[in-house]
Amino acid sequence: MEILQATFFLFVFVPLVNPAPPLQQESLQSYEYDTDVSMGSLTQQDYEMQSKDIRKDGSNVSLDTSLMLQSDDSQLDVPPTKDTNLPTCLLCVCLSGSVYCEEIDIEAVPPLPKETAYLYARFNKIKRIAASDFADITTLRRIDFSGNRIEEIEDGAFSKLLLLEELSLAENRLVKLPVLPPKLTTFNANQNRIKSRGIKANAFKKLTNLAYLYLGHNALESVPLNLPESLRILHLQYNNITTITDDTFCKSNNTRYIRTRMDEIRMEGNPIVLAKHVNAFSCLRMLPVGTYY
Repeated sequence: MEILQATFFLFVFVPLVNPAPPLQQESLQSYEYDTDVSMGSLTQQDYEMQSKDIRKDGSNVSLDTSLMLQSDDSQLDVPPTKDTNLPTCLLCVCLSGSVYCEEIDIEAVPPLPKETAYLYARFNKIKRIAASDFADITTLRRIDFSGNRIEEIEDGAFSKLLLLEELSLAENRLVKLPVLPPKLTTFNANQNRIKSRGIKANAFKKLTNLAYLYLGHNALESVPLNLPESLRILHLQYNNITTITDDTFCKSNNTRYIRTRMDEIRMEGNPIVLAKHVNAFSCLRMLPVGTYY
């Protein structure tokens, strides 16, 4: 009887130990396939997780608790102001004078810490840049708004940025250029909707440090006037340029004039045959890239 009883229990328990996928493993697989996290988001998450507890009234308050306090009914009607950088530096990543607000779907320029030198706000939904956005941020040296939806830039938006050296407005919806700050070395407005009438005649004349100018993939009908002597790289590819003159790059009244710093001009993709304007390139050390026949 004892042998039979042992055999009976053996058959009873065998189905119960049939292996099943662990719940933890299923959860991990679901997270890997259903979650799409960009590199920028990961950086932001790491930054937020490393933030220390916020101290309030002498006691430690966790980050989640502080956010709940901020959402209290008494706080709802008080928008973030330039007097505090807490909202911006929780939404973005602020590191040693650099503010990274990339791919977070913001629709306006956020309030910035006054010591900001580098702003990266690429691939968002910003449509407009106001004159007040940078009114108090005179330390900026680089701004990158690539990949937004910018259609309008208010007059004077960059007028107080006397230290700004690099500005990128590429991949937006601009039809005209704003007044640019005087110390720019690099300006990128590739892939917009800019026409020649959207660029003032002296837009670049006073930019004596400008070395890199990118205006490719726009709707320009002519080469911008009064290009500075400091220019090294000029990209005008894939516009609607149909003609150039002897004074576009050179000086028709000075046959000895040479543009010694100009290293590259790109004009491919324009409806112009460059071979018809040979005198326009007499001062250049190399011919522009483009169609010659």
